[in-house]
Amino acid sequence: MRQAHHPEPGEMSLVAVLGALSDPIRVGLVRVLSDGRERGWGQLRAPVAKSTLSHHLRILRDAGLTRTRQEGTRCFVVLRRHDLDTRFPGLLDAVLETADNDDVGAQVQVTGRG
Repeated sequence: MRQAHHPEPGEMSLVAVLGALSDPIRVGLVRVLSDGRERGWGQLRAPVAKSTLSHHLRILRDAGLTRTRQEGTRCFVVLRRHDLDTRFPGLLDAVLETADNDDVGAQVQVTGRG
């Protein structure tokens, strides 16, 4: 399998990050991942098809919001909080606080098993 591209912090574009955050499912994924824990893709639950969830995860990865790691046939994802805070100070905190207040992305859940 080919290795996924993860932009370096200096390559992250504000337009790409904001575009990735323009969908409530993707905001929900960021909210779930904001606890700093790496999650298996199988642990993520959203009201979309698996292929659509995979698409949303790719958008987040391509924008630099997440890092994906493959282990055998399983994929894991983690929020790149430090890189985001370094490149765009305060942006992620503002997005998460507003998403929590407005309940954006609440339909995305995480299960205990992957």
